[in-house]
Amino acid sequence: MSAQASEKPNEKSATPLARNAASTQAMLDVMARLRDPKGGCPWDIEQNFTTIAPYTIEEAYEVADAIERNDLPALKEELGDLLFQVAFHARMAEEQGAFDFADVAQALADKMIERHPHVFSEAGDGRTAEQQTVAWETLKAEKRAAKGAPSLLDDVAMALPALMRAEKLTKRAARINFDWPTSNEVLAKLDEELAELKAAEASGDQDHIAEEMGDVLFVMANLARKLKVDPEEALRRANAKFTRRFQHIERRLAEQGRAGPQPLDDMEALWLEAKAAEKR
Repeated sequence: MSAQASEKPNEKSATPLARNAASTQAMLDVMARLRDPKGGCPWDIEQNFTTIAPYTIEEAYEVADAIERNDLPALKEELGDLLFQVAFHARMAEEQGAFDFADVAQALADKMIERHPHVFSEAGDGRTAEQQTVAWETLKAEKRAAKGAPSLLDDVAMALPALMRAEKLTKRAARINFDWPTSNEVLAKLDEELAELKAAEASGDQDHIAEEMGDVLFVMANLARKLKVDPEEALRRANAKFTRRFQHIERRLAEQGRAGPQPLDDMEALWLEAKAAEKR
């Protein structure tokens, strides 16, 4: 069926199953048409897994941004863009005879059922949320062992944002008790790393400075984990706060007819003004 031939079901009369099936097929038809060597889009045709991967990551971040802004219309659009990325990868795999979109969806359903026996078994097993988390981690460890992965860290994706990956690495290591008992020890480690960063700065060795800066950031990610804070989310919120306050400075300077570099003391006063306004 071509993209043009895909029929949109009557939204008032169609069942959810029919709507889902028709809409999914329409998306897959569009993807097939875009990748068609005869008459498809030249840009889409020349893409591969490697070239598309950055767009997939970008779309995931745009989903997170829409959630952060509580913008549901934007979230619908961004989820569609992310889903299209899944369809794109699945289509390229189908062209190679590896798997298709249906295989991806079915594998996901099978995995979720396997990981939630307390939900999908007829009798259930009475697990608490905490017990299920432990069971889930045990199952994933067994899967890793079956794949021949010798290290707990082997399947922590290299392409994750560095701060997120640092948090996940320390979380994995903690499974075998390679972890500080409390956040106090992590804070002490942070003081140690900051002292080493200051020493590196004094040396003027840029490579050493970068290494010590990395150590500080790694400890910060570990501290966030110990404090039960998502470091990526915390940093996104801090970025948003900085943006709001800096834009307040820009607006106030514009009201005063001032442009270009300004005295730092003046801008600091406007920053504190913005901060105070947020607390009112």
